Amino acid sequence: MKIVRDAMLVCGLCLPVVAVAQSTAPPTMPAPTPYTAETTYAKLIDKYPFIRIAGSELPPSVRAVRDITYQRRGEHALQLDLYLPAQKAAVPAAAIVFVHGGGWQTGNRAEFAPMAIRMAERGFATATVSYRLSPEARYPAAIHDVKSALRWVRAHAGEYGIDPARIAVAGGSAGGQIASLVGVTNGIARFDPDGAPGAVSSAAQAIVNIDGLSDFTSPAARENEDNPAKRPTAAGSWLGGSYAEAAATWHEASPTFHVSTKTPPILFIGSAQARFAVGREAMIEKMKAQGVAAQTVLLPDTPHSFWLFDPWLAPTVEATVAFLRTRMAASSGRP
Repeated sequence: MKIVRDAMLVCGLCLPVVAVAQSTAPPTMPAPTPYTAETTYAKLIDKYPFIRIAGSELPPSVRAVRDITYQRRGEHALQLDLYLPAQKAAVPAAAIVFVHGGGWQTGNRAEFAPMAIRMAERGFATATVSYRLSPEARYPAAIHDVKSALRWVRAHAGEYGIDPARIAVAGGSAGGQIASLVGVTNGIARFDPDGAPGAVSSAAQAIVNIDGLSDFTSPAARENEDNPAKRPTAAGSWLGGSYAEAAATWHEASPTFHVSTKTPPILFIGSAQARFAVGREAMIEKMKAQGVAAQTVLLPDTPHSFWLFDPWLAPTVEATVAFLRTRMAASSGRP
């Protein structure tokens, strides 16, 4: 399969952070269609009859530690699953925290188990995380949760053979947007209310955005706002209102507006569906201006959610492994 790779770039422009929407549950709405590999397969199989749902069986070289509670929000125990090399290496492993997609309103951490397992086969420590979805809590709850997951992984690094100075965050679709925003807001207190003075860092040293948008405010990202049949949109439900009602929040939730010299290197892995690349090129240009490394890998003739399926999972893993080995090759000993 042909993979189109852009050259390594660099990027950024940091605009002021505006007020954050409250993490309160939105009004009751009909339950969204579940986002799983199975439901997505049913939609894609006619057009792509050769695809298969990627397996999540554990090979002998990988061990799993599942259902770990990393944070409690009221009665909700937020959990993660670890997938680790079965044989502990002499050198602590780089880690990657995976954030599932589902339009911010559905989905499950099991979505990323196949990729997490394959990354563990390649020597990485991996975690798939659950976070509060929009029917339970609006933006920025998911950002707070994923930062807490990063903090938990770093705090328990010694226990699981992880290098605390080499932890990346990755995600697909809505999870790609969340992962990007989590990474580009390293050290910004308003995005990390659990990060009290002296707390373990929640910083990510690299970001992998798999087909997640970078700019909610772009006209292309707001096209469904003009269609009454599609209101509220998934973005509007998560962000607390339409763009007209909550423009400041739509701006703040866009990773592109937080690019700075402190932004971690980013790998963008994209499908052939242009609407999921909204804001990517502009964000890369901003990163380039700030001297921040970026790479784009495009998988031709692919649908959205390609990472859930063979034969596309393999090149997704290969691109991620190559990028992280380059960008998190040496440990400084601290995050």
